[in-house]
Amino acid sequence: MAETPADPKSVKKDDSGKYLDAKGDPTFNVAPDGAVDWFTYSGYRRYSSECIVCHGPDAEGSTYAPALKNSVKVLDYAEFYGIVVGGRQNVSGGQNKVMPALGDNKNVMCYIDDIYVYLRARSVEAVARGRPAAHEEKLPKVTETEHACVGDKS
Repeated sequence: MAETPADPKSVKKDDSGKYLDAKGDPTFNVAPDGAVDWFTYSGYRRYSSECIVCHGPDAEGSTYAPALKNSVKVLDYAEFYGIVVGGRQNVSGGQNKVMPALGDNKNVMCYIDDIYVYLRARSVEAVARGRPAAHEEKLPKVTETEHACVGDKS
């Protein structure tokens, strides 16, 4: 069993614009005007393209898979990362629930921090359901990192 996640409050910002909690794990930041950080916005977009099919809209869960907004309340970043990379199987109550391993999926792995950040924001209702209305600007360093991860030359 992993450690309990730290308080999701951001305590510092790195040179790529990513906010970190007291343990150094990625977290969200919401400005007083409601604008979210770039990574929360990106996480919403990535969640909506890769995770929504099983885990439902806005991380609310479905009859097929749990509400990830609740899961990240008890999973720290390392455990979340491990489950996404390696998958998970739970057999209980006559049901076999399987989270597939996504470690080879660049559309997930290149944005796993973003997805985690979005889920953390949803877990404490810091971000409402639906697409965030406003967000911070995406820094050039983030674009460079994305291109390097997905392997494109753009």
